[in-house]
Amino acid sequence: MPQARLRVDLPEGPWIADVSRQHPETIFEVLTALPEEGQGFGLLRFRSDTVESVLEGIRAHETIEEVSMIQQTERTATIQIVTSRPMILLAAKRSGIPIEMPVEIQNGTAIVDVSAGHDRLSTLGEQFDAMGISFQIEYIQQRLHPNQLLTDRQQELLSLAASMGYYDTPRECTLTELAEEIGLAKSTCSETLHRAEEVVMKKFVEELLPHSDLDFESAQ
Repeated sequence: MPQARLRVDLPEGPWIADVSRQHPETIFEVLTALPEEGQGFGLLRFRSDTVESVLEGIRAHETIEEVSMIQQTERTATIQIVTSRPMILLAAKRSGIPIEMPVEIQNGTAIVDVSAGHDRLSTLGEQFDAMGISFQIEYIQQRLHPNQLLTDRQQELLSLAASMGYYDTPRECTLTELAEEIGLAKSTCSETLHRAEEVVMKKFVEELLPHSDLDFESAQ
């Protein structure tokens, strides 16, 4: 299934857009959220050098109906809120697309990850347009199941290596012991393990830095 990352510019009006622009250095993370047509319920965390000022701005905003403090430190706060204008969540709900949490928002811009077919992504774009929300698609990539990345033998070997402590620090087993346990020659075990590690590491970097300039195919 395609996975897309969207950079969404929030219009003025919703509290998160206004307050985040008033405090552009503050990073908000929406941890969980439940949208309804008239309200939105959310749990979020933010980091700021001016926590009390940010909280004051949230509580005073006209679209905020309720704020409950969950945890607060000198530079962070976790709160539950009820708001009357959960625009991104409503657009996603109407499009039938679940938004992957957490959603990071800073200075009026939200980074939104969704997994959906092209038709539903198109519908989400139409919903954003209807709400006056502008956005850019940072990337679209195909999300693969781990079974599609590795052979059965590679999966078996990686699982065994992890369970025997091959990746522990310090190592709990050697390559020789691993090869003997799985019934492979040491050289075959080493090559199979290296190929599996190569696939896993490249996929990890691709997921971690999906729009980087790394080109693994041309580098081989």
